[in-house]
Amino acid sequence: MTRKSGERSTIRDVAARAGVSAATVSRVLGGVYPVSAETRARVMRAVRELDYVADARAKAVAGVGTPTLAFVLEDITGPSFALMAYGVEREAARHGHLCLVCGTEGDVRQETEFVEMMRAQRAAAVILVGGTADTPEYRERTRRMADSLASAGSRLVLCGRPPLDPGAPVTVIEYDNESGAHALVAHVLTQGHSRVLFLGGRPDHTTAQGRERGYASAHRARGVEIDPALVLHGDFTRDSGHRLMRQALADGLDFTAVVAATDMVAAGALTALHEAGLKVPDDVSLAGYDDIPYARDLYPALTTVHVPYEELGRVAVRTALGRTPGASDEHLLLGTHVVVRNSVKPPRDAR
Repeated sequence: MTRKSGERSTIRDVAARAGVSAATVSRVLGGVYPVSAETRARVMRAVRELDYVADARAKAVAGVGTPTLAFVLEDITGPSFALMAYGVEREAARHGHLCLVCGTEGDVRQETEFVEMMRAQRAAAVILVGGTADTPEYRERTRRMADSLASAGSRLVLCGRPPLDPGAPVTVIEYDNESGAHALVAHVLTQGHSRVLFLGGRPDHTTAQGRERGYASAHRARGVEIDPALVLHGDFTRDSGHRLMRQALADGLDFTAVVAATDMVAAGALTALHEAGLKVPDDVSLAGYDDIPYARDLYPALTTVHVPYEELGRVAVRTALGRTPGASDEHLLLGTHVVVRNSVKPPRDAR
């Protein structure tokens, strides 16, 4: 089939290129009906090769279709992400948009394909959430997604992700990650602790890096030297906190307080401390990060950093819908603050 220069591809062109029916293409792009992975891959490859964009205007004339926003994250079960998703969904509904959620489990290919699907459906915006490794490959891939969405009248929003080079058609919504960690660790140090165990995330993860930098800067500000043995790396899960805490205890590390990179990591650490017969905060102080609702229900209630996750989601939607699709980058920063509860107090020798 030969098309004239400048003529847009149709769904029939995509079907012919992929060797499937037009109905199958619709099913793949709609994401509602199940299709095999092989068929889906063929259709998405044809979509990319033909630079196909679904005609949302035709759907509107026909009286079908709802304006959509897409929310893309690695782990859909994470409680902090659930709060953000709630903010996105509520704000999207307020603007008359449907919110679609995709959990990628860290699969870059799945993320890219979902973004392409949203571009084909002319989603108003695609919101990518959560830290990642800030590599040249990440920047190149994300810049391509931003340009591709902008060409279709959509907008890429990076929420808690590394910003791109200046001039990219992207909106960046962040919170004061490093300063939040700095304030939290400073609070622990002012209680008289000088050996603070840090249970961090993956070393290449930008969110984890920011929180570790805050840990380090708080020590430098008070002139307290950091023992490298007190900095452990895992991930942001409860299981990681439990494993790292048990490891620290088994290795006989000397510490009087623990700062965990997330509240879920802190919850795992708390269980391990209890299993070892240690009381929080009488024997060991403990603090987390995120201020998820669960943090208030721990015993003792957890001192932590409040991140306005729901508001992050709402701001992401409001900002994306209020911008010109092809406009250059915009960067917004929301604040964080320490929430003092009952899990931190001075060490025994300072009481």
